[in-house]
Amino acid sequence: MSIIEIKNLTKEYIYDKSVTYALKNVNISINEGEMVAIMGPSGAGKTTLLNILGCLDKQSNGNYLLDGRDIKDLKKRQLAQIRNEKFGFVFQQFALIPEYTVFENLELPILYGNNFKTINERIRKKTRLEIIKKGLMDVGLSEHLHKKPSQLSGGQQQRIAIVRALVTNPSIIYADEPTGALDQKTGTEIMELLKGVNKQGKTIIIVTHDLKVASYCERIVNVIDGELTELKNK
Repeated sequence: MSIIEIKNLTKEYIYDKSVTYALKNVNISINEGEMVAIMGPSGAGKTTLLNILGCLDKQSNGNYLLDGRDIKDLKKRQLAQIRNEKFGFVFQQFALIPEYTVFENLELPILYGNNFKTINERIRKKTRLEIIKKGLMDVGLSEHLHKKPSQLSGGQQQRIAIVRALVTNPSIIYADEPTGALDQKTGTEIMELLKGVNKQGKTIIIVTHDLKVASYCERIVNVIDGELTELKNK
């Protein structure tokens, strides 16, 4: 069943009456539980596509259906709720808050999600701690709960970032060059971790320029000059 359906999607920028297309008539359907790589050279439009899929940006034309619902006309608060509840994000540079401990970094999306819940639905501190401890145990970092990001290696920080993406139990994980700041061995470990998350039923969409990273995915699509082509379907 399609969890994402993109139809004739276009993203354009207008400067001094001149139009530049970041994306042109993109069509793609992604099923629940798939692991998909989006590849392409720098400036091709792949990150723009990821930002639209993650409701961080809006298309100029076309339709984006999420679970069959067209999100084009949703208000900012509705989009924020979707980002918090349905999506998890993993970035190349980890995007952890340096002043916060691991616990505080992981607690933040849960606390933010409480803003969209009734008082009775909100996740209490004891439960938040249990969720976070379980996530850290799953990636072998239980002992780092009270450390700051600067006290961790790059690979450890990316594992923490993956736990942060998962603490709200989203259905889709978006990863933008998740191994780009890591050495080859650590990058392989991170991809094995993401593959394991996918096997648990999460839909994972990865932007990458690395064919080795893309090889972990069931499908590879290529974005060149804003247009999308399916390269591989295992």
